Amino acid sequence: MKHEDVWRALDTLAAEYGLSASGLAKRAGLDATTFNPSKRRMPDGRARWPSTESLAKVLDATGASLDAFTALVNGARAISSNGSAAARTVARRVPLIGLAQAGGEGYFDDGGYPVGGGWDEVSMPEIADPNAYALEISGDSMEPVYRDGDLVIVSPSAPIRRGDRVVVRTTGGEVMAKQLARRSARRVELKSLNPEHPDYSFDLTEVNWIHRIVWASQ
Repeated sequence: MKHEDVWRALDTLAAEYGLSASGLAKRAGLDATTFNPSKRRMPDGRARWPSTESLAKVLDATGASLDAFTALVNGARAISSNGSAAARTVARRVPLIGLAQAGGEGYFDDGGYPVGGGWDEVSMPEIADPNAYALEISGDSMEPVYRDGDLVIVSPSAPIRRGDRVVVRTTGGEVMAKQLARRSARRVELKSLNPEHPDYSFDLTEVNWIHRIVWASQ
């Protein structure tokens, strides 16, 4: 585990939650400058590591697991042809379908995980969730945040909180990208970011699954 890999993992985690390094620190209840690049080295040039307390607060604030964070640390390194460790930007191919296709049968199992052989593939930044998949947005209900044709990465295992942008599949087979306005023990309320489109409210029995959008290709 190298100093630069740990900091890169923190930056990646922040990006997955749509945050800057400062925003991640503030969400964790830390000083906004805690994770700034200028704080990653001491005045004499020696490496400054994030404290275990800071990391614990970040994981608690984001809901990310230690295993997921460790995967980000490990994914930030590659082995070059001569056997030495070399930093690189890691990408992987993930399954891709259109938002309208996602309502069809054979693409997801009962738990909402991608299955079947009808998917295309697309190369995207490394996401810790091995079951992550990509959707191509259709329609304008999420404008101006997501536009028709944008690609979003969706993580079935990512924790979901109020205000997150999510993909929802109903028991009727409808799939939609919305913002989670509220989720109670009985109902889910979804907001369309485009004011020209209606908001939705479903009983939980009407919802198959809700997955969080963790990255967009804008």
